[in-house]
Amino acid sequence: VANASLLDEGTAVAEAVNMFCSNRKAPKRVFLSSNLHPQSISIVKTRCGPRDIEVLVGDHNDFDFEATPVAGIVLQYPASTGTAEDYAALTERAHAAGADVAVAADLLSLTMLKAPGDFGADIAVGSAQRFGVPLGYGGPHAAFMACSDKYKRKLPGRIIGLSVDSHGN
Repeated sequence: VANASLLDEGTAVAEAVNMFCSNRKAPKRVFLSSNLHPQSISIVKTRCGPRDIEVLVGDHNDFDFEATPVAGIVLQYPASTGTAEDYAALTERAHAAGADVAVAADLLSLTMLKAPGDFGADIAVGSAQRFGVPLGYGGPHAAFMACSDKYKRKLPGRIIGLSVDSHGN
């Protein structure tokens, strides 16, 4: 399930973190890869403070899911440094430890890279600015969010579709 009515990528990342933590009772802790865009890390920290969600930031390759249980992990794809890693093994490790995975992805790069859902991500977010209003022409530049079925009832924003009642109306 997907939508595109969020404010920006950083806000979409924060919404993904909220989805992780509202979907389970404990732990109210998330891990952000240090390769996430700095503005996303900043927004997540700001939004998580009042909700008492602990935010850890570090190297995702060194994170020990068993020693420090988290509700979820957020990765950047491609990373803020420009590298495009295969996160399949990391996603498997996270899921085995009961953590979910969100990936902040560049839409245009996904025309060439493997889609986050193909390596097991539960939530994918990002900016849709590349396909919308030019940066110098105003905004906001809508962000997108897509999620697996288990999160579809927690998806923020608007989902537009066709509803049919029991009489076919």
